[in-house]
Amino acid sequence: MRCKPFAAAVLAACAAFAVPSAHADTYPSKPIRMVVGFPSGGAPDILARIFSEKISPSWGQPVVVDNKPGAGGNIGAEAVAHAAPDGYTLALGTVGTHSINGALYSKMPYDMVKDFTPVILVATTPNVLVVNPSVPARNVAELIALAKAKPGALTFGTPGIGTSPHVAGEMFNALAGVKLTHVPYKGRAMAIPDLLGGHISMMFDNLPSALPVIKEGKVRALGVTSAKRSHSAPDIPTLAEQGLPGFDADSWFAIFAPANTPKEVIARLNTELNRIYQLPDVQAKLKTLGLDPVLGTPEKLAGYQKVEIAKWAKVVRDSGAKAE
Repeated sequence: MRCKPFAAAVLAACAAFAVPSAHADTYPSKPIRMVVGFPSGGAPDILARIFSEKISPSWGQPVVVDNKPGAGGNIGAEAVAHAAPDGYTLALGTVGTHSINGALYSKMPYDMVKDFTPVILVATTPNVLVVNPSVPARNVAELIALAKAKPGALTFGTPGIGTSPHVAGEMFNALAGVKLTHVPYKGRAMAIPDLLGGHISMMFDNLPSALPVIKEGKVRALGVTSAKRSHSAPDIPTLAEQGLPGFDADSWFAIFAPANTPKEVIARLNTELNRIYQLPDVQAKLKTLGLDPVLGTPEKLAGYQKVEIAKWAKVVRDSGAKAE
């Protein structure tokens, strides 16, 4: 009789350990929610919807894209950080939500590392420095000379404080030794009209968003912020090759699950996401949008995120930028 409590305890422990495997065997058995902390139409939203469109035929479950914009993406990321760790709520994270904001905001509603489980690094894209045609600078050297001659006179608009275009501009100030005046907007859609109208001098814009107005000749592209030229715009030189060595300010997009999501579920998600984003039609679409596919393992994303957090913490610290 005295053995029964012990036997029951052993059975309970075994059952507890069996839960993740059983969960993984049946996953997914209901719709998955992909939270995007930005409005529809941007790169994060496009990437989430590609996953949503491609996953249903193979898994038989829909992926519902849930846009929760605000606070530099923090509102959406927070929703995932506090969700159940069962693989049914995922975040389309960005360089802002998962590497910049922790240094920029004095109070964060989540921990960028501890509250999430990495799933996959999907894609990167450079920002591109574009100027209004009235700015008398045809390259980065001429722009730097102009900025040094008139400190603070040149303005750069961004989709908001803490966005990758904002910190790219702060990095430019630091590496070029100039003072461009930051003008934050509540989204790119509000900044572009002022750029085209000459109310601001320039922008560090995501390449996918900027390509149409560059091709139309409405703005002049001076350089991309990546370490290498983009395959989507190979004629635009990098800032690094124009006298700013070490300039590397890519935007990136990745998928995260809440912390403590079962490893088996993460592995299944990673395998399927690698498959989807390597489909020929998806690869072609990403390249058309100016997005460079990355993919790989959860460990690859974790390592990349660690390096990015350290890099942007230094940029934010050196610039003195803060978000309320």
